[in-house]
Amino acid sequence: MIKFLAFLLALVILGLDQWTKNLAEALLNYNVPVEVLPVLDFTLRYNPGAAFSFLADAGGWQRWFFTVIAGAVSIVLVVWISKLKPNEKYLALGLSLVLGGALGNLYDRIILGHVVDFIAFHWDTAYFPAFNIADSAISIGAVFLIIDSLFGQSASKSND
Repeated sequence: MIKFLAFLLALVILGLDQWTKNLAEALLNYNVPVEVLPVLDFTLRYNPGAAFSFLADAGGWQRWFFTVIAGAVSIVLVVWISKLKPNEKYLALGLSLVLGGALGNLYDRIILGHVVDFIAFHWDTAYFPAFNIADSAISIGAVFLIIDSLFGQSASKSND
């Protein structure tokens, strides 16, 4: 059951990510901020690079490089999830969030050639790089993977 729920959550994240990116492209003008809160704007941006626009100006080869990496990571995550034990709940949650996010950004890279970002936090004129739901899922998933690595083993042993 945990495997089914993990794959379902990954699909929900993928769907939510693509839906919000489509909304952002339909409702926002490129690089024109729409204030939501004093510290939060919705600003449509395209990122051909990796996190924080790493290698964004690399000339195009990075699209396929990051596509291959995301594809390989996604395959590894699918295999990993399929081998989970019923008591590995935090691990399942973390892996499914990372998988859903990776698939969301992978879809963008393959179809669009860049990742659609639209969430922009800032303090006064200092801006955090724009991101999306997929990026958020990957980050939250990483937190759950860290929690599992710190506490999962002892929890698993006490449940066996």
